[in-house]
Amino acid sequence: MTDPGAVASERALKLKERGKRKKPKFVRQESWKYIRLKENWRRPRGLDNRVRKRIKGWPPLVSSGYRGPKATRGLHPSGYEEILVYNTEYLKDINPKTQAIRIAHTVGKRKRVKILAEARKKKMTVLNLKETREPAEKEKELAEETEEEKLEEKMETEKPKQEEKVKKRRKRTKKQ
Repeated sequence: MTDPGAVASERALKLKERGKRKKPKFVRQESWKYIRLKENWRRPRGLDNRVRKRIKGWPPLVSSGYRGPKATRGLHPSGYEEILVYNTEYLKDINPKTQAIRIAHTVGKRKRVKILAEARKKKMTVLNLKETREPAEKEKELAEETEEEKLEEKMETEKPKQEEKVKKRRKRTKKQ
């Protein structure tokens, strides 16, 4: 049977998406008029401010009426609850059905690979998967190839130099 909570959250996610389409983009008053003002929302506080007074023809004021459904607040658009992960210890308490992991940006390659391997075993959803590659095997192959190329180039450049040295020696011996 289906879980009633899951059905309700799906319905709430659809409601949130529909509400998001209708919601205006809240911009700071007259940010379109002055370059020095950024579009970041600032609450108008002036006595005669037209946005604060909600005068027709001016942008809408931010209010609680634009809020999304309570069930979807803090959820990722995919419907999962986001959990920030720093190492494999954090994966123990995660429920793969309702929660998804986001690997912290401060985590290095080595730890990231360990976290991904553990997450795959437990069939967890990873939200920031795009920048990861399989571990050092590919990197080692690339490093070996570049080293071989460098050696070949070095040998090719050294051969003509050695030949020139031999020719100079022969010339010296002939003169004497």
